[in-house]
Amino acid sequence: MLDLETRAQLVATIRRFVDDRLIPAEAEVAEQDAIPSDIIQEMRDLGLFGLSIPEEFGGLGLGMADKAALIFEIGRAAPAFRSIFATNVGIGSQGIVIDGTPEQKAAYLPRIASGELIGSFALTEPDVGSDAGSVRTSAVRDGAFYVLNGTKRFITNAPLAGLFTVMARTDATQKGARGVSAFAVEAGMPGLSTGKPEKKMGQQGAHVCDVIFENCRVPASALIGGVEGMGFKTAMKVLDKGRLHIAAACVGLAERIIDDMMDHAVTRTQFGKSIADFQMLQVMFADSRAEAYAARAMVEDAARRRDAGEDVSVLASCAKMFASEMVGRVADRNVQVHGGAGYIREYRAEQLFRDARLFRIYEGTTQIQQGIIARAMASEARERAGL
Repeated sequence: MLDLETRAQLVATIRRFVDDRLIPAEAEVAEQDAIPSDIIQEMRDLGLFGLSIPEEFGGLGLGMADKAALIFEIGRAAPAFRSIFATNVGIGSQGIVIDGTPEQKAAYLPRIASGELIGSFALTEPDVGSDAGSVRTSAVRDGAFYVLNGTKRFITNAPLAGLFTVMARTDATQKGARGVSAFAVEAGMPGLSTGKPEKKMGQQGAHVCDVIFENCRVPASALIGGVEGMGFKTAMKVLDKGRLHIAAACVGLAERIIDDMMDHAVTRTQFGKSIADFQMLQVMFADSRAEAYAARAMVEDAARRRDAGEDVSVLASCAKMFASEMVGRVADRNVQVHGGAGYIREYRAEQLFRDARLFRIYEGTTQIQQGIIARAMASEARERAGL
C-alpha cells in the first residue's frame, strides 16, 4: 500500500489531469466517438494502464484501496476515458497476473502495463450473458494447438485490442463452468476477426464489437496457467476487484454530477431567487450527497478488507449494486434540476445520464448482484440454524 503522502500526491495529479484534460475533451469525444491519441498517450505516461500490474512487470502494483482512490478521480470524467485502460488493469490482465505461467506473465504483462497492448476480455456470447457458465465457443486440442470456433459479443475495447483473454469450452462433455478454459490470444491470429463497432446509447469513445473465431489455431502455450478447465475459476478470482472498480467509478461520476447539479442550481434563478433555495430541489441535492457518500464508504471499506486478505465477494456485489443504482438516480435528478436544459446536449446532463446507465449492466447486472447477496445471506442463515 502507498503511504498517505504518496497517495495524496498521486490523487492530486490525477485530479488535475481529469480537470485540465479529460473533462474539457468530453464533448469532442462524444461527438467523434473517439478519444484523442494524445490523451491516450498521456494516460500511458501517467501509468494508468498498469495500476494493478505488479511492479516487477512495469506496473504500479497498487492494492485495491489505493486503486479505488484513483478511480474515484478518473470516474469524475465521462466513463469512456476510464474504459480505455480499465480492461488492462482489470479482467484483461488479472487472469494472467493471478494464474498465468511465468512465460505468459513475462510476454504480456510489461506490454499491458505500458499501454502498448490493449487488453480485452472475451466472455459474453450472443446467447451467453449472465449465464457465463454456458460458454459455447469451443477450443479443441489439435497436437500443439487449440482450434477456437465461436462468436463473442459486446466485447469492450475489442476494436483496439492487442490481446484477448478468451473463455472457451475445452471439454464438451462437462456441463457448466467446469469445462471452460481461458486463453491469451493475440490479435492478428489467422481465423480471428472483429465485427463492426456497435452504436451505443452512451459512453461514446468506448468501443465494443463482436470477436469472431473461425478455425483460429492458437498455440497450446496460450492456455492461461497451462491447465484446462480453470478458466471460469480464474475469472471468478478477479470479479471482486472488477466490481469494486466499477463501484468506485460510479462514485466518481456521481460526485462529478452532483457538482454540475449544484453549479447549475446556484446560478439559475426562478421566481426571483436561486433554484438552490427551493425545498423540493433540496431534497434531491441531499439525497444525492448522502447516497454518494454511502457508496464511497462501501467501496473504501470493502477495498481495505480485500487488501487485508478477507473474502469480499459479497461486499463487492453489495458495493457494485448500490453504487451503480445510485449513480443512475443522481444522473436522473441532474437532468430534472436542469429542466429543459437537461435535455439539451450542450449542458452535458443528458450525456452523463446515458453514460451512467451501463453501470447497472456490466460486471454483472443488478439482478445478478442481488442473487449473489441473497444466496450468501440464506447460506449464513442456514449455518446459524444448523441446517
